[in-house]
Amino acid sequence: ALVENNGDIDAAMEWLRKTGMVKAEKKADRIAAEGRIAAAQASGKAVLVEVNSETDFVAKAPNFIEFTNAVAEAALKASAGDIDAVKAAAFPDAASIEEAAKAQTATIGEKIEVRRAARIENDGPLATYSHGGKIGVIVALKGGSDELAKGIAMHVAAMNPPYVKAEDVPADFIAKEKEIALAAMSDKEKAKPADILEKIVSGKINKIVSEVTLVGQPYVLDTNVTVGDALKKEGADVVSVVRLAVGEGIEKVQEDYLAEVAKAMQG
Repeated sequence: ALVENNGDIDAAMEWLRKTGMVKAEKKADRIAAEGRIAAAQASGKAVLVEVNSETDFVAKAPNFIEFTNAVAEAALKASAGDIDAVKAAAFPDAASIEEAAKAQTATIGEKIEVRRAARIENDGPLATYSHGGKIGVIVALKGGSDELAKGIAMHVAAMNPPYVKAEDVPADFIAKEKEIALAAMSDKEKAKPADILEKIVSGKINKIVSEVTLVGQPYVLDTNVTVGDALKKEGADVVSVVRLAVGEGIEKVQEDYLAEVAKAMQG
């Protein structure tokens, strides 16, 4: 770099940054399905960001963890929620978070991408939970306590309920489950009076709805009660929930390392 720039240190540093960015652009089409979910929270605001890498090895590196935490803090400070706003947010020693990610790509040698972000603001209890950096959750409540919000965030991380309440479950889902329940019945059951048959089907549907809703599931911190019971005990209600898991929706490349080694030896 110094030779290319006639010994000018500042020019050499700029040249290195530019060539590094060129390398980063060349990696733009590579698949980055590993990474980390980082969370930040302050003054009734909380954010989650997913930062991807190509390998789990990089995702566990201290400098990558430090970078993802800094991205979350920058997103929180910038009041950025959607991913475009997060990428455009200011970042220490970089023009933006997106430019900082490109610099990480150039330095590390893997594609580093800030892929998703979520933000919740709430006047009441608010909590974030990160499970090993692979799953991140934000829970906002009306009433209750921060401790309850944290517990429910842990539940969401563990159980990943598709819906919060029974009224959130789509009508077509209910219709399909009714169809399945009727088809699974014996001829003897189907021969029962219509009102009895309806009660049997409703019981089966209610059980299924409980299984797929947050408030209907047994609470992971106390399986003797449901999440709904735990909320009711503190006079609380769920305002909003968001859950991100690393690599959701990304088609990972399945590496056959044994075949690669065999091919290299044959070559």
